[in-house]
Amino acid sequence: MPAKVGFVAVIGRPNAGKSTLVNQLVGQKVAIVTPRPQTTRNRIQGIVNRPGAQIVLIDTPGIHKPETQLGRQMMEEVRQALDGIDLLVLIVDASEEFGKGDRIALDTAHGFAGATILALNKVDRIAKLHLLPKIKFYTGQHDFAAVVPISAMTGEGLPALLSEIESRLPEGEPYFPPDQYTDQPERFLAAEIVREKAILVLRQELPHAIAVLIDNYEEGERLLRIHATIYVERDGQKGIVIGKGGAMLKKIGTDARHELERLLGGKVFLELHVKVQPDWRDQRGMVKQLDWRRQLEQLGERESADAIDD
Repeated sequence: MPAKVGFVAVIGRPNAGKSTLVNQLVGQKVAIVTPRPQTTRNRIQGIVNRPGAQIVLIDTPGIHKPETQLGRQMMEEVRQALDGIDLLVLIVDASEEFGKGDRIALDTAHGFAGATILALNKVDRIAKLHLLPKIKFYTGQHDFAAVVPISAMTGEGLPALLSEIESRLPEGEPYFPPDQYTDQPERFLAAEIVREKAILVLRQELPHAIAVLIDNYEEGERLLRIHATIYVERDGQKGIVIGKGGAMLKKIGTDARHELERLLGGKVFLELHVKVQPDWRDQRGMVKQLDWRRQLEQLGERESADAIDD
């Protein structure tokens, strides 16, 4: 019997809860989560395997008006996420007032020809009497296929959301094996985990100025060796990341190593360095390196060149 199978993009303004929702539905961490807006920079697929269904969720960067090359690439990631999908989920923060970011997100939903489900998130933070006016407002803005109040953090409403999604997907053969839960390579996940830990321990003004690239990823029988570089834009930021006596960098590395060992199920050796790359967010070449798909292309090119040399 054919399964219900399809691609579902999750969009919304920054900090609406997209990555938390995707992680919860997948049941595994596929996207990093921090309290800072615009943490997600790439579109990431999380695969939900259910009896008789495979739902491929596409997590996307928060929709905003871009002011840098990085911001423009993030919005291009959103645009590409909408190509060829079967269903759209617009997630909004029900605990916040309607704002410019919500308007841009709604306009994006207007431009999608298929069905859109509205997920009213963070309903655990508001009184139930305020929920109906929120639903009435949003249903007046767009013809949604369904409206589902949820809390991505607590799990409230998620079974109902999954049922609404599954019922609207076409029948077909699964795209991925039943034990696969993401399409991203582990080396990219490692870079994202390092960036997440850096954002969580550093001061508020730094998160957007931080990028992480993997310099070496070597899998051994008993140990995974990872060498990564944290990039910042100014010398003063480098000092903050390193901390007094290297204490801050050590904490970032320790926190990241512990999570990677838990996620990957093995021992990890993690070495971190910090470099200054002035105004990297407006450098097209640097920004493109943050796209893991481009990183894989470059890795393949290097491996091909090495094979030719040999």
